[in-house]
Amino acid sequence: MHLNERQLADCENSTWDFSDLRALFLNCTLKRTPTLSHTQGLIAISKAIMEKNGVRVEVLRPVDYELAFGVYPDMTEQGWERDDWPQIYDKVKLADILVVTTPIWLGEKSSVCTQVIERLYSSSGDLNEQGQYAYYGRVGGCLVTGNEDGAKHCAMNILYSLQHLGYVIPPQADAAWLGEAGPGPSYLDPGSGGPENDFTNRNTTFMTWNLLHLARMIKAAGGIPAHGNQRSKWEAGCRFDAENPDYR
Repeated sequence: MHLNERQLADCENSTWDFSDLRALFLNCTLKRTPTLSHTQGLIAISKAIMEKNGVRVEVLRPVDYELAFGVYPDMTEQGWERDDWPQIYDKVKLADILVVTTPIWLGEKSSVCTQVIERLYSSSGDLNEQGQYAYYGRVGGCLVTGNEDGAKHCAMNILYSLQHLGYVIPPQADAAWLGEAGPGPSYLDPGSGGPENDFTNRNTTFMTWNLLHLARMIKAAGGIPAHGNQRSKWEAGCRFDAENPDYR
C-alpha cells in the first residue's frame, strides 16, 4: 500500500520512537487466504504507517484457523476436537496494539468478528504480573469496510467490547469506508474511490497515530497503575481505600 504525501510526511517528521511496540490486526473477513479481502486493503494503510515507524506488525485472518465456539480459553477441554484459539491468543498477548477489523453484513460486524470477540472474552479472566486483568496496558482500535450502512454501529460494539475486556481506547480509535448502499464496488474494486477517499484516509491515519501515541505513553509509564483494579487483592478482601457503606 502506497501512503499519500501527508501520511509520508507525518512518518518522516516524527520524533517519537515506537520501535519497541508490537501491533496485531485481526482481519475478520469471511474469506480465507489468499482470496482478496477488501478489509485487508484498509488495514494496509494503518499497517504501512506503523511499519514506517518501526513497529513490528502482524496481520492474520481468524477464518484461516479452526476456532471452536464457546467462551473458554481452550475448547478442547470442553469436548471440541480442535481449537486454534490458543495460537491466536499467544499473538494477542505479545501485542501492545490490537486492531479488530471487519466487513459489514446486514448492518452488523461479521460472524467471524463476533466469534473473535467471544474468544477474546474467554481469555479475559487471565491476570498479569500485577494481578490486573490480562489485557490491561494495551490499546485497541477498529477498522470497518462495507457497501451498506452500519460502520459506526459496528465500531461502537467492537470498541465497547475491547474496553470492557481491559483495553484502553484512544480518541478517534476507528475508521471506515462505505460504498454506495446496496450492490456496488467494494473498497479495492476499480473505480470504487476507496483508496483515494480523503475522509477515510484521514480517519485511518488519525486512528493509527493515536494508537501509537497512547501505546507509547502507557508502556513508558509501566502500564496502567495497579491500584484499585487488582482482582487478586479484591478477592483477598482489599477494598482500595473505599470505606464500606454504613446503611444503619
